[in-house]
Amino acid sequence: MSKTRDLIQSAQRTIRLEVEAVQGLMPHIDADFVRACEMILASKGRVVVVGMGKSGHIGNKIAATLASTGTPAFFVHPAEASHGDMGMITRDDVILALSNSGSTNEIVTLLPLIKRLGIQLISLTGNPQSPLAKAAEVNLNVHVEHEACPLNLAPTSSTTAALVMGDALAVALLEARGFTAEDFAFSHPGGALGRRLLLKVENVMHAGQELPQVQRGTLLKDALMEMTRKGLGMTVILEADGRLAGIFTDGDLRRTLDRAIDIRSATIDQVMTAHGKTARPEMLAAEALKIMEDHRINALVVVDEEDRPIGAFNLSDLLRAGVM
Repeated sequence: MSKTRDLIQSAQRTIRLEVEAVQGLMPHIDADFVRACEMILASKGRVVVVGMGKSGHIGNKIAATLASTGTPAFFVHPAEASHGDMGMITRDDVILALSNSGSTNEIVTLLPLIKRLGIQLISLTGNPQSPLAKAAEVNLNVHVEHEACPLNLAPTSSTTAALVMGDALAVALLEARGFTAEDFAFSHPGGALGRRLLLKVENVMHAGQELPQVQRGTLLKDALMEMTRKGLGMTVILEADGRLAGIFTDGDLRRTLDRAIDIRSATIDQVMTAHGKTARPEMLAAEALKIMEDHRINALVVVDEEDRPIGAFNLSDLLRAGVM
């Protein structure tokens, strides 16, 4: 029991110290932070993030977050920069250098070259009086009082603070650029987020001969045969001019049976849902899913600008497409 209690108390202490470290960043979101944002927004190049050790791991993540939220960025290992990778950096770029001490040799070694090339430098350090901070046009102060490590040695609270400052920078830039959900999707085309944000209704709907459809006045039994042939669990009902009159689904069939209607003699007009909810082909599939969820329906008819049915899809189609 004592060991269990010690483990829990250690973990809680770590979380508490790291929360305090993050809260300590609030006073440092100041004019320097605004200037750093303005430098990046005005840049014609990329944000080049550098950092050694644990700061390098945090720098990698910051670069990835910037790149995926509208700010072109990549990570360069400072030791490799001294052996050729400096050639990846142009005069139009902005360097974001991470070092808690601000005295990391591999980064300090690069400072004369950065200055000679006239590349703008933003530092992210825990020591505003360090060589790195003094060499930078602007310093983002991520000083923490204590590491979560009981020896006050292993980078823990300091790396958390650096990571959160990087997120704050990325999100501030995202909002300043007017970055949209669709922009985000273009940065993530292969993942579930990309599918949800890029896929349109026209990409998932059944059209042409696959679209189940009958005319007004059709016998219900014939409409059921059309539903069976097309396998969508629904059929579209058309007006004489081809516009949408209504929709009949498996759910409508169950409600029809509850009403004791003779399915051999009834017409589709007696049992259909008049018009019903619709989607447009250019609509995002995720928007269509929201309509279906809000109205608790399993299928949608897709109509053109003249309200003529051109397709239909159901929840299974969205599931297969990875939208839900």
